[in-house]
Amino acid sequence: MNEPIVNVIGAGLAGSEAAFQLARRGVRVRLFEMRPIRMTEAHRTGMFGELVCSNSLRSASLETAVGVLKEEMRLLGSIVMKAAGRASVPAGSALAVDREEFAGALTSSLNADPMIEVARAEVTAIDSAPTILASGPLTSAALGAELNRIVGERNLYFYDAIAPVVSADSIDMTVAFRASRYGVGGDDYINCPLNENQYATFIDALIAAEKVAAHDFEKMIYFEGCMPIEEMARRGPMTLSFGPMKPVGLIDPRTGRRPFAVVQLRHDDREGRLYNIVGFQTKMTYGEQRRVLRMIPGLERAEFVRLGSLHRNTFIDSPRLLRPTLQLRSSDTLLLAGQMIGVEGYVESAAAGLLAAINAERIVNGRVPLVPPPETALGSLIAYITDTARSDFQPMNANFGLMPPITGRARGREKKVQLGLRALDAMKDWIRRERLEIPESPAALGASSAPA
Repeated sequence: MNEPIVNVIGAGLAGSEAAFQLARRGVRVRLFEMRPIRMTEAHRTGMFGELVCSNSLRSASLETAVGVLKEEMRLLGSIVMKAAGRASVPAGSALAVDREEFAGALTSSLNADPMIEVARAEVTAIDSAPTILASGPLTSAALGAELNRIVGERNLYFYDAIAPVVSADSIDMTVAFRASRYGVGGDDYINCPLNENQYATFIDALIAAEKVAAHDFEKMIYFEGCMPIEEMARRGPMTLSFGPMKPVGLIDPRTGRRPFAVVQLRHDDREGRLYNIVGFQTKMTYGEQRRVLRMIPGLERAEFVRLGSLHRNTFIDSPRLLRPTLQLRSSDTLLLAGQMIGVEGYVESAAAGLLAAINAERIVNGRVPLVPPPETALGSLIAYITDTARSDFQPMNANFGLMPPITGRARGREKKVQLGLRALDAMKDWIRRERLEIPESPAALGASSAPA
């Protein structure tokens, strides 16, 4: 009898996590990744788990749902969380990583695993073999057509935007200053302060700037959590001052007062040579980005290591198509994971890959697939995206609002703490009850580079 093999299509965060989890559970994996043979509109390398939008995995605090989700993944032996911890860079209360070190660690580890066969090829057809489709929001046209053949033409899409990165030595530190809001995290962020006139001039330029046009046949649908900055500005002149440019909790040391607005920059690499402009995803043309962003005090001579860009992200109508086990409703052996199922965010995507792997292993070994408890961050997110009563489906981040309410009168921080503690207890109970095997991190993890 031939040993079963699970195909994993896509080596982004979800696919990398899925391949690792399957291999460590004794299941052979054929991991398909088309890069660098065929690149996407946003990726730059052939490394596994390459981050293209931001280098931040968002809050590390257990008072946030995504922080709780990270801890749940650690309890389940996540390789993505282990790699992120090894490649972390200063980011206050957030978990941010050195992109190359993070992707390099995943690539080296999975390439070295004897249970994983890496195939550098574009997949254009999905057969009946057990498969996890984790090709991501930038799924190729040929594979997208194959998915449409399987599930029908009712796919949804939205647009995602990438924030620019500047070199640290091009920031004018006689104007900019280091600080985190309310002092949380020390001086991990660089802040460029604007007075009221500078802010108004910047907003006008942002709105008037030339933008990259969409194709005639495409309708712009943005996810609220990754809105291009100019789209936010169009909602009202003060919108940005209450969003990514909010000055609360910051004091300009030159004046001793709070600025009218700030632009924050965050480490994009371990050495602090590159800084990401926080929340400044954009669809301005490259020339306009250089002109408009250099209007920000402190960035007048900014050298842009990476300019922002806009790309199409595709996701399926999960409430109609997907079971809570991440199996397609129409197929017992085809599971989907990652951003294409409508979970939004790096952490959420990797977590979906982890759950898909747990269930793919159970399927090939003749066991019943599992659904995480709804009290957990993972379980509540999966319950949301697979709720058949949901219409007008849009992608969702992990958040406490998805979890079942708690009893009592707790409010604010106390309520978040209670929800987080309950989630982690529920995850531990689920692991014990289902006797889930928790894989150990491979010895190869932690390598700083890998072949593309």
